[in-house]
Amino acid sequence: MHTSSSHYDAIIVGSGFGGAAVAYKLCLAGARVALIERGGWVGRDEKDWDARSILLDKRYKSESPIAVSLYGHDRPNEYPNETVGGASVFYGGASLRLREKDFDRWPIDYSYLAPFYSEAEQLLNVHGTAGLDPSGPPRDTAYPFEPIAPTSPAERIQAAARELGYQPFPIPLAINFHDESRSTCILCTTCDGYPCRIEAKNDVTANLLKKAQEAGLEIFASTIAARLSCVGESVRQVTCIDGASGTSSELTADVFVAAGGALHSPALLLRSGLNAPYVGGCLMRHCNVIVTCVFPYQTNPEQTFHKQTCLTDLYESQRAETGTAVGVIQDIYTPDPVVMKAHAPVWGRLVIGITHRYMQNLLCVAEDAARQENRVELAEETDRYGLPITRVIHDYTEADWARSNTLAQAAKGILQEAGGSFPYRYVIDTFSHGVGSVRMGTSEADSALDTNCRMHRMQNLYVVDGCFMPTSGGVNPSLTIT
Repeated sequence: MHTSSSHYDAIIVGSGFGGAAVAYKLCLAGARVALIERGGWVGRDEKDWDARSILLDKRYKSESPIAVSLYGHDRPNEYPNETVGGASVFYGGASLRLREKDFDRWPIDYSYLAPFYSEAEQLLNVHGTAGLDPSGPPRDTAYPFEPIAPTSPAERIQAAARELGYQPFPIPLAINFHDESRSTCILCTTCDGYPCRIEAKNDVTANLLKKAQEAGLEIFASTIAARLSCVGESVRQVTCIDGASGTSSELTADVFVAAGGALHSPALLLRSGLNAPYVGGCLMRHCNVIVTCVFPYQTNPEQTFHKQTCLTDLYESQRAETGTAVGVIQDIYTPDPVVMKAHAPVWGRLVIGITHRYMQNLLCVAEDAARQENRVELAEETDRYGLPITRVIHDYTEADWARSNTLAQAAKGILQEAGGSFPYRYVIDTFSHGVGSVRMGTSEADSALDTNCRMHRMQNLYVVDGCFMPTSGGVNPSLTIT
C-alpha cells in the first residue's frame, strides 16, 4: 500500500454507512483521514446485474471465511461480500427511522438523534412522504424528494392491504429517481442484493465517499486491518496487510474509528486484545422471513422495480407486553430463477420453473433480542493472512419467532387477499442487518461504548457501525447508523 503520510488525524477501518459518514464529516472539516477497507472497488459493469455472478458465484466474496453456528449447529464457512462501500452497495435502499419507544432501552432518546436523521436523509437523497407512516416518529423536515408512483405489483399489495384495514405507505428509499444531474433509477429488478451498475442507488460510494475523496480522503482498498496496537488507554497504530502481496505496514493516527460492521469490528477489537465483556456479545440481526404466494397470473410481466410498499401497523402492537417492537412488512422482489433453483431440492426446481413468474413476496423484519449468548468471537482456524477467522454464534428466542410469526401471518393474509394461494415461508439467515456486538450504554456494567460511541477506558477509539446499537428495533438499521 502506498501512502502520502504515515500519520493521520484519523484512521477509519471499514467503509460502510458508519465509516463513510465519519470520513465525510472529518474530511469536510479539514482533517487528514485514511480509510482502510478489506474489499475492492465495485466493477459497475454488466456482471453486477447478473444473478449468477453476484448471488451464486459471489463476485465480491471475501478472501477470509467466517465460521457460523446457527440454532446450535455449525454450518459451512461463509464468505461474505466485501467491497468499498460495505453493505450499502448491496442493500435495497430502505431508509426508515427507529420509533420513539425504540429508544426506551438506549442511553439516548429519539429527540437527540432526530436532527441527525434529517441530515442523513438529505445526504442519502431519500425519497419518501412525511406523515404517512402510522407508527412513524415525529419529524421537523420533509424528505428531500417525493417517491415515484407505485408500479403495478406494488399497487396490488397496497390495495389488498387497505382492504384488510392496514395503512400501507411508500418505503422511504435512498434511490435516485428524480435528480437528473446524475444517473436516475431505470426501475430494474436487480437492486436488493446487487450493486447498482449505474450508481442510481445512493450507496455511500456514490455520494459520501466520493465527496470525502474530493476533500482529501485516502482510501486503501483490498487492505486488511490486522490489529490495533495500544499503549495504556490509547491506540497508537494499526497494522495493515496488503490483500494482494500479503506485506504488512503500520499507520499511526490521533484517532481510530472501527466501522467494519457487526462482525468485523468486534473481531478487530478481539485480535487487538480489547476483549471487554460486551465486545462481541449481544449480536442481533433481525428475525427476517419472506412470505411467498403463487398467483393465477404473472405478477410482474413488465419485470419492473416494485420495492415500494411498507406496513408498520403492527410495529407497536406488543410493546406494552414485551417492551419491544414487532417490526415491518415490505414488498420485495422475486429472486432470479437461477438462484432459486440453486437452493431448491431436485423436485423443487421443476416447480420453480413453472411458477416463478407467478410468485409475489413480502419481507417481514422483526426485532430480535440482545443476548450475550449471540456473539462474535475468534476461531482457532486462521485465514490466508495468518489471522484467526471470525466465528459467529446466533440463535433466536421463542419471543423472536413469535414476533416474526405475527408479521408473517399478516403478510400471508395480504398476499391471499391480493389473489395469491399456496403460501410459503422462507427464513433469511444472513447478517445483513447485524447490529449490537459492541453496544453503547452508560457504563462498563452494561456496554462497551459510551454515548459518543467511544470505547470505555480508551481515549481515542470509537466504533461507529451497527455494533453500537443496544437494540435492533424493527427497521433496516442503515439510516440510524449513518
